[in-house]
Amino acid sequence: MKGRIMVSSFRCLSFLMTVILLSVSLLLSIATTNAFVDDAFSKIRNDYLSLTRRVTARHILVQDEEIATVLKRKIRQECIDKEMFVIDAFEKAAKKYSKDDSTKYRGGLIGERVPQGVCRSPQLDEYCFSVRLGEVIGPMESDYGYHLILVSERTNCPKLDGANTVMMQTRGDDIFGTLREGKQFGKPNIPQLFVDQIGFWSCTLVAGGVCAELSEKLVSVIH
Repeated sequence: MKGRIMVSSFRCLSFLMTVILLSVSLLLSIATTNAFVDDAFSKIRNDYLSLTRRVTARHILVQDEEIATVLKRKIRQECIDKEMFVIDAFEKAAKKYSKDDSTKYRGGLIGERVPQGVCRSPQLDEYCFSVRLGEVIGPMESDYGYHLILVSERTNCPKLDGANTVMMQTRGDDIFGTLREGKQFGKPNIPQLFVDQIGFWSCTLVAGGVCAELSEKLVSVIH
């Protein structure tokens, strides 16, 4: 009985490896000769990135464009005069001046590593994933008023940010921060996914072989 189970399992594994090798060979041969496959993989990758983008952003909402402009200059000047990190200066200004009651108490923080679509304002949500990283941007208009925006971290936007995805204060006098390479949350690890799939299907086929042998034994006992 045990020998039959092992033989069946080995047959399943052999069949699985043959299918995997043939599939990989076929995909590789097609990919090198057919641009359509390349376009398809590119589309899948772009869709995956769009679904896994994350941002850490802050904003200040005011009702007048001129006020927003003056406030932007005030934040910059306070950073210089008091050698204050720009995020700290921005949060201080948000608590004092922002008209968005849902975020002002936490310094204008919309969220840490939140996905696209989290903002109730479509315009503000779009700005968070399109403005320059690490700078006080604005005034930017939305249906709610005028915004100053500071994005301190953004992931899975390689065309916009490149490898540097997070703003950090590297030393005491680095008041406007430095862009550094950060972890790409949700970035697909293709080799690991491939290994995981092989492991999953191997275990599934081995378990199938065992179940088949046990079922055959049970039927023979019943009869």
